[in-house]
Amino acid sequence: MSLLELADVRKNFGSIEALRGVTFAVQAGSVVGLVGDNGAGKSTLMKTITGVYRPDSGEIRFDGASLADKDPRAIRERGIEMIYQDLALAKMRDVAANIFLGREITRNVLGIKFIDHKRMEIEAGKMIEKLGARVKSVNQIAGLLSGGQQQSVAIARALTFNPKLVIMDEPTAALAVREIEHVLDLIRNLKSHGIAVILISHRLTDVFAVCDRIVVLRQGAVIADDPTAQTSMNAVVSHIVGAA
Repeated sequence: MSLLELADVRKNFGSIEALRGVTFAVQAGSVVGLVGDNGAGKSTLMKTITGVYRPDSGEIRFDGASLADKDPRAIRERGIEMIYQDLALAKMRDVAANIFLGREITRNVLGIKFIDHKRMEIEAGKMIEKLGARVKSVNQIAGLLSGGQQQSVAIARALTFNPKLVIMDEPTAALAVREIEHVLDLIRNLKSHGIAVILISHRLTDVFAVCDRIVVLRQGAVIADDPTAQTSMNAVVSHIVGAA
């Protein structure tokens, strides 16, 4: 049984068919690349999986259960995390504060709750170490970190929910070559811990470097769904532009 299963998922916005019968699956602990030109339906599909949109028809199942009528919070609690391209970090706060943003660890003193900064630092450090992230200290200010390090913080924050699937939207966009390799290592690390990843990217070199399968969307439909070892960059490009 697949971890995530989509069967004939459709989504319309008025007369616009954003998703036209999307069907594909993601296995536990695998990395699936989702590629396609701008307007292919990638963002709509991810928002439908994470509960921002509800499909007009079709079925989405996760870990054996239907996600029908589940809101984003309930879907997150089921084990799906989305890391958007802008990362949504509080740039003026430190790494530990960002990792626990909105769910701070507290301690009770005489019936009054205080944020337990020390414990947050310890737990954040463990998360960063588990990831193998190149962040020197959890006391560093997030906005002063490199792009790759900020991705590390966003991934560490996602891991506090103990996800089974992490969706990453263009994680290597605008990064230097060395930082790109660091983010790809983070993706490999997630896989090694049994966490599935959907990687949305225009950088096909990155997709071929870490993905087990590549799914191509064009005009809201799945045009190709192939094991990475059984396709080529030229073939994927042809699918994206409609030449295949």
